[in-house]
Amino acid sequence: MRVLITGGLGFVGTQLSIRFLESGHNVTVVDHAAQPKPYTPAEVRYVSADTTAPGPWQEEVSTQNLVINLAGASIFRRWNAASKKLIYDSRTLTTRNVVEAMVAGNGSTFLSTSAVGYYGFRGDEVLVETDGPGDDFLARLCVDWEKEARQAEKKEVRVVVTRFGIVLGKSGGALQQMMAAFEKFVGGPLGNGRQWFSWIHMDDLLDAIVFLANDLEISGPVNCCSPNPVRNRDLARALGKAMRRPSYISTPGFMLRLTLGQFASALLEGQRVIPAVLQEVGFQFQYPELPEALASILAGN
Repeated sequence: MRVLITGGLGFVGTQLSIRFLESGHNVTVVDHAAQPKPYTPAEVRYVSADTTAPGPWQEEVSTQNLVINLAGASIFRRWNAASKKLIYDSRTLTTRNVVEAMVAGNGSTFLSTSAVGYYGFRGDEVLVETDGPGDDFLARLCVDWEKEARQAEKKEVRVVVTRFGIVLGKSGGALQQMMAAFEKFVGGPLGNGRQWFSWIHMDDLLDAIVFLANDLEISGPVNCCSPNPVRNRDLARALGKAMRRPSYISTPGFMLRLTLGQFASALLEGQRVIPAVLQEVGFQFQYPELPEALASILAGN
């Protein structure tokens, strides 16, 4: 199978490239860096491009059996008008350009990333794929992002919208940032710690993506998160225990808002999301519980 991954040099894309290569597939990665990273497998065919703009890179899309869209600027930054535009454009414009380059009726599959932020902030409400969107910035972004992806259905492309929870893995992502505070003995909950944290172990995410790529009956939105979301205070407690560090030094909400602007709301409110579609089709999680997931990551597995 020929696989193309946009944003393929990132935290998830790097591991996903390895997974598909190990299964014998041909992998092409498109990203904005001039050169692939030192850790990028030599077998990967690399294309450097600004995917927010049309260009020769789109020729790569038309020859693929599977296109996985992971492109998007990090949301982990202080939000202002410029950063929100970057976050928005990097996702919606890339997705639009990918879809534009697809060939109608060739039997290809498009897995396009979204996020559980789609649901907005709903307190303790349990959220599944059939629930509607929220109305904050991240929710509106996800709505527009997914709308661009589903334009590919007009070309008879099977579209799966993968709504990621927070991906936990070694050497990157949100967990690395959280661990830095615990290493300095200043880790703990954010705000009151009651907000829900929908997460997934990197290995389970990779397994889910491969599963969704191969099951031709699945289309539409799929929540890619553990069946057991936790409150932020329980996350802090579990991480502190796993790292043998204290976990009681909370970060006041007003400090996060001063530092991160509107992005602080994403950390202080959260969503309680369940992977109903994956459960219905019998997908098996390796790490459904947070303590075992953290133990695996910290052990380097």
